[in-house]
Amino acid sequence: MHAHYQPLGVSDRPAETSAPSARPDVRRDLNGLRGVAIALVVVFHIWMGRVSGGVDVFLTLTGFFFTASLIRTAQSGGSLNPLTRVGRILRRLGPPLVLVLMGIAVATVVVLPRTRWADVGDQLVSGVFFFANWELAWTSQDYLAADPTVSPVQHLWSVAVQFQFYLLAIAVVFGLSALLRKSRGGGRTSPHPRLFLVLFAGAALLSFVYAADGATRLQSWNYYDTGARLWEIMTGAALAALFAARASTAPTQESRPRRAALTVLAVAGLGAIVGCGFVLDGVQKFPGPWALVPVLATIALVLAGPQTPVARVLSTRFGLWLGSIAFPLYLWHWPILIFWLSVSGESSASIPAGTLIIAASVVLAMVTVRLVEKPLQAPTWTVPRITITAVATSMAAAVIAGSVGWNFYIDRTVAQLQASDSSDLSTHPGALVMTDGALAEDADATPALFSAPEDLPITTIEGCIADFDTSEVISCEYGDPDATRTVALAGSSHAEHWITALDLLGRQNGFRVVTYLKMGCPLTVGTMPMLGDAEYPGCLDWTQAVLGDIEQTHPDYVFTTSTRPREDGPGDYTPDWYVQVWADLSAHGVPVLAMRDNPWLERDGIAYRAIDCLADGGTATSCGMPRANALDPLDPALAASFRFPSVLPLDMSKALCDDDICRVIVGNVLIYRDEHHLTATYMRTLTTELGRQMAAATGWW
Repeated sequence: MHAHYQPLGVSDRPAETSAPSARPDVRRDLNGLRGVAIALVVVFHIWMGRVSGGVDVFLTLTGFFFTASLIRTAQSGGSLNPLTRVGRILRRLGPPLVLVLMGIAVATVVVLPRTRWADVGDQLVSGVFFFANWELAWTSQDYLAADPTVSPVQHLWSVAVQFQFYLLAIAVVFGLSALLRKSRGGGRTSPHPRLFLVLFAGAALLSFVYAADGATRLQSWNYYDTGARLWEIMTGAALAALFAARASTAPTQESRPRRAALTVLAVAGLGAIVGCGFVLDGVQKFPGPWALVPVLATIALVLAGPQTPVARVLSTRFGLWLGSIAFPLYLWHWPILIFWLSVSGESSASIPAGTLIIAASVVLAMVTVRLVEKPLQAPTWTVPRITITAVATSMAAAVIAGSVGWNFYIDRTVAQLQASDSSDLSTHPGALVMTDGALAEDADATPALFSAPEDLPITTIEGCIADFDTSEVISCEYGDPDATRTVALAGSSHAEHWITALDLLGRQNGFRVVTYLKMGCPLTVGTMPMLGDAEYPGCLDWTQAVLGDIEQTHPDYVFTTSTRPREDGPGDYTPDWYVQVWADLSAHGVPVLAMRDNPWLERDGIAYRAIDCLADGGTATSCGMPRANALDPLDPALAASFRFPSVLPLDMSKALCDDDICRVIVGNVLIYRDEHHLTATYMRTLTTELGRQMAAATGWW
């Protein structure tokens, strides 16, 4: 969201440009378009809960503005020192960004529970070093509509992508120009812009194909992926190269039909940009082929030129003012929205609240421009410029030090947890309170809230679960590896967390556990599985491979989940595609141990972490869920499995809920490590009850 690079004809430093007479006219209308794009982003984030396409407009303009500046510098014989250009970018982007990051850090400490500090800290560091998009992708942070649980730095993915493009564009334009100057003894300053046009257009095409493919495989990753996003920026870069290649062409006289056609093009372009968010779900569609709508609409406005009525509207004083605060407005609006939702407890912003959020964002954006950005534009090292640079550097260091220090403390806590794989059942009986009537005196819950997210099953720690983008079947062995009896544990992470108890039972009762696990992928046949709102074809392929392996190895039992929470109401159900899996396994004579899934924590349709609720002052009961909201009165798998005698339902809900409530702490043991996965510590206390149910089902002991 760089607010300072100007369109064709404006350089960063006048000394690096050619004579003024050779410079194209300034495109003031595109500065106004930048403001319109960010205004759409803000409005859609606050009130629509959707992606507007405004960021895609901004990405395209970024490629256009920045590449034009680089080509002009190279053609005019200006300095090709990449460090100078990168330093200039950091001077303009860095201080406003760091100011916002410091504000987010302070607000996080004041507003958010301490259990969220580590995650936000990692994201703040990624924001400082411009890799926020990868941090969000690596930690599987889907791009979500605003709610109190969403990251306050989620929007910085686009700033990171732009900065990464800046580095790439500098390397290409300045690198090739430097090679040419060196090889020709300085006789020619840069390659012909047609070369850059071919390079950027080719890169855009490759990136577009990559993005289209990524949308069919894993959209949550594709949304943040630099490789998938580059085509939007590269399209603008290619257009800048095209303009530079045609710079020597004499302007043509604009006839009335041509002016009318350009006006129609501009109106269509602006209409497409304004209407894009109402028609397209950008979270699911972008940066795939549907992102052509905002990108081509932006290109249309660039090509229509500065003389259309649309351009004159965009060039008004209001439009230019909006463009001038676009970058800081984008930076400020999202964290203000997220922290307001956290403080108010609301799931979305009302009209009055949203208006106040916009007003606060605009005021902060104007202050940022006045006190931070403008002083930094001074051509020499003035006192304000030196002061702002020093303060911004100190703030960045403080954000990094605070985040790294807190995470070091958390890592020590996690290391202590993983060093011990058992709890004292006399003080921390966990599920035994529910299943065996054990008594538990008051004691601190284990695992500690900070370390709970890392209280993981052994399969995750040892890399024995395929990630979202891995299609190969990963198989590991646990329990008694020398046993002749075998249980195949197959499915998603909700099947995976039972490995802790199955491993213990296997060693105690002489059976081997072979794992077939993939993130977000319960066994599915006949129906396209979904990952959130996106299709997950890799899961379908993986399931087929797993079932083929199971049918060949023929284990004694397949252990997998049998239910899921309803998406359109309270309770749980058995999906038809689970039943189809049972039918396939039954046809091959492989019996199934069908485990009812645990309750998923959510309120008013929004998932929440037990540890955040507890850290915010909640109790085991208040942070839990009414049983009627989470589970049907009877295990749905009982009816669903009626036609398959070899499908044996298992139901551990009495170890997770009583008649009225599903608590988040039982017997001084924390049940959940996130919104819906069980801690390995609590799972160990479930071993006794699981052993009883498996013994009754299998007759093995």
